[in-house]
Amino acid sequence: MLIGCHVSPAGGVYNAVSRGVERGASAVQIFNQSPRMWRPTVYKDEDVIRYHELLADSDVKALMIHAVYLLNAGTDDAEIRAKTVTSLTASLRAGDRLGAHSVVLHPGSAKTGNVAEAVARAGAVIREALAESDGCPLHLENTAGAGGTLGRSFDELAALIEAAGGDERLGLCLDSCHLYASGHDIRTAEGLSATLDECDAKVGLGRLGSLHLNDSQVGLGSNRDRHADIGQGELGLDGCAVFLSEPRFESLPVILETPGPDKKGTPPEEIALCRELREQGLAARGS
Repeated sequence: MLIGCHVSPAGGVYNAVSRGVERGASAVQIFNQSPRMWRPTVYKDEDVIRYHELLADSDVKALMIHAVYLLNAGTDDAEIRAKTVTSLTASLRAGDRLGAHSVVLHPGSAKTGNVAEAVARAGAVIREALAESDGCPLHLENTAGAGGTLGRSFDELAALIEAAGGDERLGLCLDSCHLYASGHDIRTAEGLSATLDECDAKVGLGRLGSLHLNDSQVGLGSNRDRHADIGQGELGLDGCAVFLSEPRFESLPVILETPGPDKKGTPPEEIALCRELREQGLAARGS
């Protein structure tokens, strides 16, 4: 399992590698553009070359790109749709240049509209972006379920993949906080196993490609997306250990998106804690 965290690529995309190394990460995740702006970042050739050089000499084995939260593939607004296609295509092309493991996408929202129609619109946007890029996989992230967000259930994730044409580049990124908030009690090995069995039946675990590990500030089925530091929320240390030691997650990158004690993101101590929890979880499963 490749355990890491979200980092900033500020100052040059190669800095994502250095910041991952500083935290003891074996995987990192970045935004490829400002989360507050629609303008995609165009990486300089020399920065991409330096990134690949640093990556080859580091213990960071996977890069994930998170599409920014401005995107809404399910929108019925023509301007937002066009901007979403442009930004998502840019993320996938950046992934191609950087050899990224995947781009992770929150599929969007129906807001107060018809969910089925929003799923169809999102599928069309995803198809268009995939057609305009070469090979980087796109992982749809499950959502906590607030409002009209798309991807709140395995049925909805399956519908999104079908609407997007079932492209082989499409996969899933499962977020522990979102699973719990959407009603899946994954705090025990049995509960997590049952959740994955449902995922397999409805989507297929062959599409599971990446993970987010976040504890949850709020309760089971709350449908609220509120991340907590590892062991400081509803999942607790034991629940996080269960997630980290799940056999079907073996070899996948798992990214922490935790606030950190100083609200500046995941510190190295939290990544080290996750490695300890993984060993504890594996030992418990073997007993």
